Amino acid sequence: MTPEHAPSSDPHGGPAQGMSRLNPAALSVADAARVLTRIGGVGGKPVTEAMLRADIDAGAPTNADGSLNLVHYAAWLVKEMSVGGAGGD
Repeated sequence: MTPEHAPSSDPHGGPAQGMSRLNPAALSVADAARVLTRIGGVGGKPVTEAMLRADIDAGAPTNADGSLNLVHYAAWLVKEMSVGGAGGD
């Protein structure tokens, strides 16, 4: 596992201050849906796991473990929008 795909942690190797931290380079589909909903969703509507799974089925990139890198996912969405793909729903 490369450092960018490892869970975020404190310098001593444990979870930061007893809390689980999210790594935007390696989010589960459920965590990605929650994060994307919190930052505004799609047109103000929540992002669901089903929406993300539909995008993955349509070719959205995932890490080898099935997690999502939000930067790679956002780049894929922009590419899909530029070629007229739906993306995001």
